[in-house]
Amino acid sequence: MTNKAPWDNSSSVCSMEPTAGYSPTVPEPELYRSIQAVLPRDTDSQQNPDCYNKGMLRWTLHKKVQNNPANSLSLVWVLIKELEKAERWDSRKCIIPLLHTLMYAIIQTAYIPDELYKRVYDFCKRLLTYPHPYCTVGLSYTRQIKTERSIPGLMYQRMVTAEQRLKNEHYPFQERVFVLADPEVFAGSLGQLLVGDIEASASVSDSNRSPSPLDHMCSVVQHSIQAALGAEKCNAPRLAQALKDMGQDVESHFQEVLAALEQSAEEGGRRDGGALRSRLQRLYSKILTDPDSEPLSSGQLRDCPLPNPEMSFHLWTEDLDIWRELAKWFRSSSMSEQFSLSHEQEDFELGESPSDLMPSDMTRFSVMSNDSGIERDLPPGSDPSPSSSLDTASMSTSWEQCKSEQDSARLSRRGGIKMKPSVKDSMALMQDTLEEHASLGGGGGGRGGRRGETLQRRAGGNAMQNPFSKQQRHFTARIVAMGDDKVLGRLAKAYYFLRKREARRLFLTMKVNLQFYYIPVCRAATTPISSIKENLSQSKENLCTLGSYLSIVDPWYNSNIKSLGCMIPKLAKLQQMSPGRPKEPFVSDVISYYVRAGRQPVYFTIYFVKITFTSMTKDPVEDVFLTHLEMEFPEFRQISASIRDKPKKSSAEVCGAVVSMNYRKMTLSGRDVDKGISVRTSGAQINAIPSNEAEDLNCLTLTLNESPTKTKNNTVESKIRTSNIKIRTLESRSFTVTLDRDCRRTYKNVQSIEISPCLDPGYCVQKTIRSKFKLGEDKDAGLSKYMNKGLPLPINTFAGIIT
Repeated sequence: MTNKAPWDNSSSVCSMEPTAGYSPTVPEPELYRSIQAVLPRDTDSQQNPDCYNKGMLRWTLHKKVQNNPANSLSLVWVLIKELEKAERWDSRKCIIPLLHTLMYAIIQTAYIPDELYKRVYDFCKRLLTYPHPYCTVGLSYTRQIKTERSIPGLMYQRMVTAEQRLKNEHYPFQERVFVLADPEVFAGSLGQLLVGDIEASASVSDSNRSPSPLDHMCSVVQHSIQAALGAEKCNAPRLAQALKDMGQDVESHFQEVLAALEQSAEEGGRRDGGALRSRLQRLYSKILTDPDSEPLSSGQLRDCPLPNPEMSFHLWTEDLDIWRELAKWFRSSSMSEQFSLSHEQEDFELGESPSDLMPSDMTRFSVMSNDSGIERDLPPGSDPSPSSSLDTASMSTSWEQCKSEQDSARLSRRGGIKMKPSVKDSMALMQDTLEEHASLGGGGGGRGGRRGETLQRRAGGNAMQNPFSKQQRHFTARIVAMGDDKVLGRLAKAYYFLRKREARRLFLTMKVNLQFYYIPVCRAATTPISSIKENLSQSKENLCTLGSYLSIVDPWYNSNIKSLGCMIPKLAKLQQMSPGRPKEPFVSDVISYYVRAGRQPVYFTIYFVKITFTSMTKDPVEDVFLTHLEMEFPEFRQISASIRDKPKKSSAEVCGAVVSMNYRKMTLSGRDVDKGISVRTSGAQINAIPSNEAEDLNCLTLTLNESPTKTKNNTVESKIRTSNIKIRTLESRSFTVTLDRDCRRTYKNVQSIEISPCLDPGYCVQKTIRSKFKLGEDKDAGLSKYMNKGLPLPINTFAGIIT
């Protein structure tokens, strides 16, 4: 006896038979086998070759169901049945991968019957009783399904409109993906592969050209009408041809579709969905004005594949200022949407320079100036903005004309003294810090509180916010870092100094929502991420420690993103061997899936380090690191490599220099102890990322190059866990410091280093305001109690941390 598929009935929503232009129908058993192949299993290990194939298999699964609505609908049915089975069997490891795959399929499915929407909604709602992160992901998808059920096609419409920056009057949100690649890793064939892949993803397969905004508008209108009316009331092939023949006239229909969907969304789905369907039905009849004999319904639907978002590829060299690139994008987007540019936008582009991001900007010198700061007071022929001539030359002609017209009507200042943040700007930055702190679980909340801090790493939060809510920031920049730990160190440094600049003068925080993603890629063709059970001596050779950690805590990240990092060198070799083969945008497709489905952040503390040199004439340097700090005495480098990890009979056998270490020993109980010791060593490794799941603590772990030794009054521990430490050489020898394994961030002739977590500038603003009013002696009074003191770097994943 054969089981009848739920969608195969007398009132089927679409024909199951393949037609011209459609891919063949995929049988349900084949879909089932494909889904089982991509799911993570308890037997999977990071060294298993099958683990690296799962990302390719997931990509193949989504490609397999394209171009045939029956395939997409079949996939949705199979996935919800697999989710319900995983719920019955308590196979929680499979729930989040299946759920992400389901939602990605729902967005692209032409039409979904109400009974299927209800089944998905009921399952997501049951996830609210599960622990974190299942309840967080379930809550977000419950909201989306509830809205999509009452307003079919809304997710697709909003995603395409924002990602493709389609001009409209109803949905102002825009997004862009910035891919930042480490030039050392992506030099040569790897960089060429990535550039070619992104270019291939931006072209239409049948015409090998980039799709125009009108093409995207046609897709939105087609998908929205199909999602609302279904096959019984919609002739999809005829509708597609009519939209294609309209040319520029399709924009008015696109605006009408957006107006109908957004109006329903503002009403919160309180009204019956019949009003929206009636409105789209009238629009459909209006589009198909040709009174031929072909019926308005045909029983066939047409897939509208989801185009990849706009991406820009950047080799992150020393000359690249990523925040300036974001400001350029924001400026061009604002001008294209006819938004007004404020003085703040001009000053960010013209008045700031990359040097403002460096620590040296904290040193100020008083200089007598005769300049009034008003342009009309300058002598004839003087350049009113000499410091910004380079940026002004790069501006468009239209912008220069607009600017000159504005300048003729007002007095303007350029290059003057920077004003302190206004009360409004300060409150905005503080609110941003409060929101981040709320997403982290509050002062004593989260996963195990301890005096306002926690040794348990925090995950989840507002990155998984309701996408249907009216957010204040209309622009979202999705920054994807690709490379090893070095590129993450640069990202953390840029983010830290951006927040410092925002504390002085608010701009991007108010306008742009920043989302960070990471794809671990190494230069070597071997696996970039080593085994879960590696020890600390092996982890020194692991150049992608943060990617290794994320692969441990999030199996779906391991299957899709870590595997992508392993596939990129192989794809580059394959392209070199067969340069003429057709290009499939595999890398950009996976990046698109990652930035759309990966909305659960994992927070990594950024650590501040003050470096003092032996030379009295050299000023101390302030820097930050994210994953790793290495200190070593160069004269003992060879000796250290030969005797490391060998047991010592006495402290006299240890080679190296004597250093003093003052630190706060951190314990799970919260009873921290201040300690100070002196020890002879050739160097030490300070790691901020745990090497295995058992040691997943949000603190620094210091390991000396030598085995544990005994001093006169103390026993040196093999691992010192702390968040604040000061190390100083007690001899005439100096040591070398390298941050995040980046040779470009190596400091020589160092006498001492002092490490502590970075303070969030939003918290510092609140402390400054309190000091002015002298509101008592309590360090954490007022809003300070509810603000996050430290500045974490949130890296988005699919699940956060699964314990």
